[in-house]
This record gives sequence, C-alpha cells and structure tokens, in this order.
Amino acid sequence: MLSTGALRAHLLAARLAGPVATSREVSLRSYRLFAARDPRVTLGLAPERGWGEGELLELMADRCGVSDDPAHVAGPDVIDPERTVAGLDAFAVRLADAAARRVPVLFGTGHPHRLIGFYAALADALSSAGCPVLTPAQGRCIDITTRFGVRTYHLDYVRGVALVREPGAGAAGGGTGAHSHSPLPVRVALEAAAAGRGPVPELVVGDHGWVCGAGQLGIEAMGLADTDDPALFVGEVEGRVAVAVPLDDAVRSAYYLPLTRYVLNRACLSQ
Repeated sequence: MLSTGALRAHLLAARLAGPVATSREVSLRSYRLFAARDPRVTLGLAPERGWGEGELLELMADRCGVSDDPAHVAGPDVIDPERTVAGLDAFAVRLADAAARRVPVLFGTGHPHRLIGFYAALADALSSAGCPVLTPAQGRCIDITTRFGVRTYHLDYVRGVALVREPGAGAAGGGTGAHSHSPLPVRVALEAAAAGRGPVPELVVGDHGWVCGAGQLGIEAMGLADTDDPALFVGEVEGRVAVAVPLDDAVRSAYYLPLTRYVLNRACLSQ
C-alpha cells in the first residue's frame, strides 16, 4: 500500500500539488468570473449567495492552500499537498460507502486526455464490488457553447466513464474525447437515466460540470478540482458537492496512477 508520506512525495514530484502549472493569473481570473456568475466557471452550480472575489480567494486559500494575498497576482499557483491527501482520504471514504451499499454510479470527465484512466480504474473496482456503473444517453447529441460558438458533441463512454467528443473524432467507445467544463452532458445523462427503466445514479464521480451539474440537482457528487475551479469548492462549502479534491487536473495521465492505488487501498477496493 502506498503510504501517506510516499503519496505526498509523489504529489510534489509530479506537480500535482505544491507549485502547479496553473498560473496565478488564470486562477484569479476564474475567481473574478465566478463572482460575476459567469457560466463558464460556475459549471452548472447556482451559488446560494453572492461570492465576492475576496471571499473566493479566502475560500481557495482554505480549501486548496493558494496564497490569500490579493497582491500576489503572477507566477505559478500553489496547492497544499496535505489538503490533497485529506481530500483523497475523504474521497475514499465516500467510495467505500458506495461500494458497501452497491449504489448505481455515474462517472464523467471533462479532462479525458488526462483523467480517463483514474476514473476508469475506480469504475472497474466499484463494478467488481457490485455497483451498477451506468452509461445512459450514449451517443446522444449535445449542443455546447464554446469560445468558438455553439458546437455539437456526442456523449460517449470509455471503460464506463462518460466524455464528449466532436463528430468524426474517432470511433465510439475508444480513444479520448474533448476537454469540456459544461454541465450539459451530466444533465442529459441524468435525464436519460430517469426516463429509462433502469436505475438512476446515486453517486456521480468526475470533475468540472459533471460534479457541479449533478450536485446542483441534489445527487451526491464528488471529484477533482484545480485552483481555477472555485465552483467545486463553493459547492462543497454550500453542501452540494460531497468532496472536492484539490490537485492539478492536467498533468500526464500516468501521474494519477499512484492516486488510484492510494484511493482504492483506503477504500478497501484493491483487487
């Protein structure tokens, strides 16, 4: 089993925590946009109250470990590895509970190039434990607003993990999809599950709009979030996101494998 100390060392070496690739400028811009309720960064969450930029900076300092100094406006941002470890521990507790209750689970990611392996391993473990891993609305078309205008994507699943891909971007069920922050895919998936004859998800695991969109609808949701993703941490504070794990969500996919082993061991789901 990967020890806490070894995990902490890996987080720092892989730049999953400590000084990360996400810049301070990008993080602060996200806080400004969230304060203005820009849907590009609220990710499907409707905050219960107004959040000012200063309050968001304080929140992210508390939850992630970023500097709380508003005069610090440039350079790499920072994530406290202790907070990442604590988040992964809480994540594992929720995963173990889902496995014990054999609840239906939906996995989805807006970072398929980086995180598909992390989520797929968790999906395999929960499936082996008796949890139905759901794949509703596969192949459904979804119109998503991007910086290039409205584009049509297809909802697909790879190893039990939902993602979106542009038409013609590869065979269904294989490869990786598009980067997305939108909550529309999880809304479409949940609507299809509710309209079908099978189970509906009792837990959604993922990132970006997958977590916030599900949490906003009252479904237990948890996942990973970078320093420029304040919505997940606001959702956690306001009670609509069960766990938000602070880490860099865009490093090499192989760097997440030790995290997978750590979480599955903590959840007693290692095969």
